[in-house]
Amino acid sequence: MDIKRLDSFESDFRARLDKLLAWDSTSDEAVFKTVSEILKSVKNQGDSAVLDFSLRFDGLKAKNLADLEMPLDRLREAYDGIDHKDREALEQAALRIRTYAERQKLESWEYTEPDGTLLGQQVNPLDRVGLYVPGGKAAYPSSVLMNAIPAAVAGVAELVMVVPTPRGVINELVLAAAHIAGVNRVFTIGGAQAVAALAYGTETVPAVDKIVGPGNIYVATAKRMVFGTVGIDMVAGPSEILVICDGQTDPDWVAMDLFSQAEHDEDAQAILLSPDADFLDAVQQSIERLLEEMPRKDIIDQSMSTRGALIKVASLDEAVEVANFIAPEHLELSVENAPELARSIRHAGAIFLGRYTAEALGDYCAGPNHVLPTSRSARFSSPLGVYDFQKRSSLIGCSPRGASDLGKIASILARGEGLVAHARSAEYRIKRSRP
Repeated sequence: MDIKRLDSFESDFRARLDKLLAWDSTSDEAVFKTVSEILKSVKNQGDSAVLDFSLRFDGLKAKNLADLEMPLDRLREAYDGIDHKDREALEQAALRIRTYAERQKLESWEYTEPDGTLLGQQVNPLDRVGLYVPGGKAAYPSSVLMNAIPAAVAGVAELVMVVPTPRGVINELVLAAAHIAGVNRVFTIGGAQAVAALAYGTETVPAVDKIVGPGNIYVATAKRMVFGTVGIDMVAGPSEILVICDGQTDPDWVAMDLFSQAEHDEDAQAILLSPDADFLDAVQQSIERLLEEMPRKDIIDQSMSTRGALIKVASLDEAVEVANFIAPEHLELSVENAPELARSIRHAGAIFLGRYTAEALGDYCAGPNHVLPTSRSARFSSPLGVYDFQKRSSLIGCSPRGASDLGKIASILARGEGLVAHARSAEYRIKRSRP
């Protein structure tokens, strides 16, 4: 494998790092045009357009869109029918995700000022959320749990899941996960047409307030284009892992941790930072040896050859500096005192502490959400959580005295902006002194 080797001592290090991190998430013109046409058709024609696209793209057979809604009994049937070990693993993962999510809930609050004016914040859940789940052979039951459970914990009243079933291929684990997570309605549709149906609503599919969940370039483009009509979780780029290691972890462990993200797709990114040059050599040897055992060998090879890197840094302090610049989706601190080092990390989607904390645990069952910011967006965004399914309303309740005192301030500011109606509205409440 021809994996890149970088050294922070090199004069062109930052330029090479920038080039390595560069990722254009913009859809090409053909994808944009196709998605635009699909969104417009679904918005104008509703059920008939969704049905037409589903028949055309997924080879489904149905006379009307209602035939593509799956009875909830079918979810229970899938749950009962899967292997006991699978069911137990899903239940344990769901419990851990739910337990973690419960700690994220935002609460309403208020306070009263000395003059009797009440100020505060009222927190409410979204009414209805749409969950997009990849289907067919690309089955991700963990994605169902990670997206649906925080919404349920937040108190969302209705969760509508869409999952494509190309040529009728249905994944039982996905349906079982939907049962565990408490999904309310399921439609076997996918692609941009499913995103459009959730965003605009049709005769059969209800319009939602927010759409979450991963998908291909058409799904991601559709989510980007309907944002504003509905909320979305994020437009995610390829998977990323950055490992900082002091050179004392088993090289095979680190190599496999890098593989764990590289195997997602050819555009995934896996990077190792270490001040120990000999350790970087050892990891490269492990990569070359272990690669031959991997079922997704070709994907890993392509990913790590084009976007992967082993980077020599001067120290762990410099590794932290580079990591904060990269702002990775997943950051493993495979070092002796990981919690202490973590305090210097400002930008990362999820931080995995210590040699024994494999990133894969976070993908499935540790508890924190695996929906994370990518493409350096961890500089300004956070993992998906309960708070993404809650919204906040400000509370303002003036007493007579408060209305008078605040009215004087508002009047001056409003007239300074030339907004006389604003000023007079406030002035009506100002208490006039008696002569």
